[in-house]
Amino acid sequence: MNLQTLNLVIAFIATVILGAFVIPILKKLKIGQIVRDDGPESHLKKSGTPIMGGVVMIIVVTVLLGIRAIHNHTLLLPIVAILGCGIIGFIDDYIKLILKSSNGLSPKMKMLGLFIVTAIFIFLYLNVFKLGTDIIIPIYNQPVNLSVGVFIVFTAFILLATSNAVNLTDGLDGLASGVVAIIMTFFTIIAVKDGNTDMAILGSSVTGTCLGFLVFNAHPAKVFMGDTGSLALGGAVASIAIILKMPLYLAIVAFVCILDTLSVILQVAYFKLTKGKRIFKMAPFHHHLELSGIKETNVVLMFWFATLILCGVAYII
Repeated sequence: MNLQTLNLVIAFIATVILGAFVIPILKKLKIGQIVRDDGPESHLKKSGTPIMGGVVMIIVVTVLLGIRAIHNHTLLLPIVAILGCGIIGFIDDYIKLILKSSNGLSPKMKMLGLFIVTAIFIFLYLNVFKLGTDIIIPIYNQPVNLSVGVFIVFTAFILLATSNAVNLTDGLDGLASGVVAIIMTFFTIIAVKDGNTDMAILGSSVTGTCLGFLVFNAHPAKVFMGDTGSLALGGAVASIAIILKMPLYLAIVAFVCILDTLSVILQVAYFKLTKGKRIFKMAPFHHHLELSGIKETNVVLMFWFATLILCGVAYII
């Protein structure tokens, strides 16, 4: 069994075992999901389902990466992104679910927190690990050097956009965890092909913990990851893409996340411009599909399958 496969199996087993301990604790603390009244009627029964299960994923991934980072310091970069984004999500969940404040962190404070994490990541990337400012262009498949200024702005956009996109995609049982597992499998295969053992360990760790989390998160979900998990997973996806010099490939492999994000942006903009009219029955787009009569499980499978196909396309080009 090769190293990345072994790592995936360890991450899967560790997530299942830790989840079995943590979920009852979340139930006991009554940290449950708050369901929107204007959402799909089928979601009302999810009210009270334990949330903040993303803590399990963060613990498993950071421990596995931390052990290897003792000798391979480059792995400190994704740890910063995963832990940093996860902490912002945890604070948001804590305010909403434990302090019982319906709004959680304000959008400005959440973005400020994510911006600070992004700034630390970019500083370490350029000044400590000196990984350069080159990125690979899809199809052209050759590295292109960016100026430092352009690279900083572009990388900040990728980290902020990806963490928020995965966060918005986390709205159906097993949706975000399944999509991220597929995306991280793609990047793991690329890392193995390129001989980048550290990124193969990162990819397999996140894939393994996503699959382990699906044991509890697949329909009908026994636990949700919350912003704690979704923001952390977004940080993981962004960091592996950036370190592998493949951030532009996110436009392909993470298209379903981008679609959900764009649907929210368009919905809000159109609502404001038309003083109350909507493009979609509900945003993000996966909820629009539900309200259009497609079963939740079928929407999830559609998004998984689309991501799998797009990852195949990205690999070929």
